[in-house]
Amino acid sequence: MARDQHVHVEWRGNTCRVKWWGGEYLPNGRKRYESKGGFTDEDEAYQHGQDKLYEIRHGTHIRNRDKATLMSDWLDDWLAAMNYAYSTEVAYRSRVEAHIRPYFGRMAIGDIDPLIYRAFKKHMEQKVGPATAKNVLSTLGMIIDDAVPRLIKISPVERTKRRGKFQKKTKERKKDVSEETIDALARNAKTLLGEPGYVLIWTMAMTGMRPGELFGLTREYCYPNWPMTEPRTDPAEEDRYAEDLERYGKGADLMPAIRVERQAQRTARVKGAEFFPPKYGSQRTLVIPPFLADMLEAMLATHASRWVFPAYRGGCLAAGDFNTDCWYTIRGGADERPAGPGVRIPRPPIPAVPEFAGKRMYLLRHAHKAWLDEELEHSRYAVEARMGHELGGVEGVYSSVTVPMEQAIMKSLQGRWDRLQDRAAGRPS
Repeated sequence: MARDQHVHVEWRGNTCRVKWWGGEYLPNGRKRYESKGGFTDEDEAYQHGQDKLYEIRHGTHIRNRDKATLMSDWLDDWLAAMNYAYSTEVAYRSRVEAHIRPYFGRMAIGDIDPLIYRAFKKHMEQKVGPATAKNVLSTLGMIIDDAVPRLIKISPVERTKRRGKFQKKTKERKKDVSEETIDALARNAKTLLGEPGYVLIWTMAMTGMRPGELFGLTREYCYPNWPMTEPRTDPAEEDRYAEDLERYGKGADLMPAIRVERQAQRTARVKGAEFFPPKYGSQRTLVIPPFLADMLEAMLATHASRWVFPAYRGGCLAAGDFNTDCWYTIRGGADERPAGPGVRIPRPPIPAVPEFAGKRMYLLRHAHKAWLDEELEHSRYAVEARMGHELGGVEGVYSSVTVPMEQAIMKSLQGRWDRLQDRAAGRPS
C-alpha cells in the first residue's frame, strides 16, 4: 500500500519514530516536521502520523510546540489581552501573581491534566479561605479555557464535582433587618461623618445602591437637582432626558429620584478615586420615598462638596478604605475619643449594633431587596430593575417599569419610615 509522502517512519534502535509535515516551513525554506517516538510497531507509528494529518486538515491539530508553551508565557499573554472593568482586572492580576503563576509558572500548559488541577485545588483550599480559593479557581478556569483550542484541545478544569465526599455549599447567614437596626447604623455613621453619614445609610437601605455607586454620587445626579442638572452628553439618550423631565424631580406631579450613572473606585492610576460605569452597566433611575427626599435636600444644604456623601474632610469616600475607616466602627462600635493632645477628631462613644456584628455593608443592599420582596404586590421586573439586574426570557423582553410601579415602591418604603417613627413615639403602627 502506497504511503503518504508527508508521513515518514524511521527506526532508531528498538523503537521507531514517526514524522509528519503540517504545511509549515522553517525560515531557511525547509519543511518543518513534527514527530513522536517510542513506537515498537511501524504500522502503529504510521497510523499516528496519518491521524495527525487528519487533525491538521480538519483544524483540530495542536502543534507540539504550542502544547509546550510555558504557563508563565500564556499568563503574560492572557493578562495583556484582558478587557474588563478596572477593579475586575486588578482582582484577576492579583490572583495570577499571588497564586497561579507561583504554582504553574514553569509548567507547560499541555502538561496540566485533571489530576494536577485537583492538586492545585486542594493546595488552595488548604492555603486560603474557601471564598478566595473559589475565586482563584474560577480565574484559573478562564485562563485555561481561553487556551482551547489554540494550545490545548480540551480544558482539564472540572466543571462538576463527580468524585470525593459531598460538600454542601456554605451560604452567608442572613437575618431580617429591621428599621431600628438601620437607624442604629445611621446614627453611628452620623457620629463619624456628620449628617451625610446618617443619610448615607438610609439612602442605601431605601435604594439598594451599591457602595461604589453611593460614594460616586454627585449633586447633579441627586434629588432635588436631578434631572434638571444632568449633563446631557449622550445623543442616544435624548429621549430619556426628555422623559425624565416629565416624570421625575421636585414638584407635586413629579417623583423624587436619584440617577445611578456611575460608581467611584480607588485606583492606582490617580490620586483619590476614579469614575467607572456601574457594575454590569446597570445605569438606572431610583425613585425615593418623600422622607428620604427631604433628608437629602436638607443635608445637601449643609455642605458645599460635589459629593453627596463626602468624607469627613469633604473628599470622596472611595478614595480611602471605607471599611477600615468607617464601616467596622459603624457596625462594631468604639470607645469615646475625648479631646486632648494628639486627638484630631474627638467623638463620643459609639455603641455596637449586634444585629450587624461582622456583617458586610453590602447586606444593606440585600435588606432593601428583602423589604421589596415582602410587599407581594410589587412587580418582579420593577424590583430587579431597581437592583440593577436584568430578567431573562419573555418577562425581561416585554416588561417595563411604569409610574404606578414606582409609586407603589415609594409608598411601601415611606410606610416603613412612618412605622418606625410611630414605634419610636409609642404610637400604634
